[in-house]
Amino acid sequence: MTEQPPPPAPGFEPAPAPQTGERPGELLDRFLARLIDFVLLAVVEGVLVTAIVVSVVMGDSGNMYTASTWGASAVSAVLTTAISLGYFGYLESSRGQTVGKMVMKLRTVGPTGGHPTMEQALRRNIWVGASILGIIPVLGYLSGLVELVAMIMIAVGINKDTVNRQAWHDHFAGGTRVVKIG
Repeated sequence: MTEQPPPPAPGFEPAPAPQTGERPGELLDRFLARLIDFVLLAVVEGVLVTAIVVSVVMGDSGNMYTASTWGASAVSAVLTTAISLGYFGYLESSRGQTVGKMVMKLRTVGPTGGHPTMEQALRRNIWVGASILGIIPVLGYLSGLVELVAMIMIAVGINKDTVNRQAWHDHFAGGTRVVKIG
């Protein structure tokens, strides 16, 4: 009687093998795609958030109200988080690509081979939501540090996984992959 090996522990299932003709996206390509996305987001968020925050903080006379400084930080943190997560979540779940990934000819693939679901896309990009810490006085200054640590951990994970180029965020999302197309 042949014994079956025990199933893998939940959350540690190996990623499916890349489909024919697909190869994992390399670290440099993924970095450049994310850089393009962040520059685009910085422009959009800069315009939108500044316009909204200035209208919240500025009075009719144009003077800044110091009592509204925390409110402005909170509004800015919520808007920045919503815009960033919305951008990555919507584009990766509906198209499999953000603008940066389109430029770099990369595509995000869900665990089943198609586009990731909205939940999977949000889970793999949850780290960009660290800006929500801005609603808490003092902790808001740590949001940039949290994102930097997450980016370093992602880069190290991608670099260490020479087969699938997956990091913690891909595993957290159920096994998403970024593949080179074209």
